[in-house]
Amino acid sequence: MSWEYIETSDETHVRKERAKAREMKASQWWRNRVGEGVCYHCGQKFGKPALTMDHLIPISRGGRTTKKNVVVSCKDCNSRKKNLTVAELILNNL
Repeated sequence: MSWEYIETSDETHVRKERAKAREMKASQWWRNRVGEGVCYHCGQKFGKPALTMDHLIPISRGGRTTKKNVVVSCKDCNSRKKNLTVAELILNNL
């Protein structure tokens, strides 16, 4: 499936949410999540250097940096997901 048009957020929103993401990465909550070492998308276990923060609803699409919207993701899954939502990712893989 091809996504011809994806509405994006304004730069102010993106900057604000990226700043929140940097703060969240320094939190004990996030360190505990990364410490588990499991990718949300593929379920495989990785070392800390191979893991990233992924927004289920991407910041560029209006997503926020909240505990309910961020997950631990391996770099490969996060790169494949790009700025898609999880639902769009599932549709793309069908």
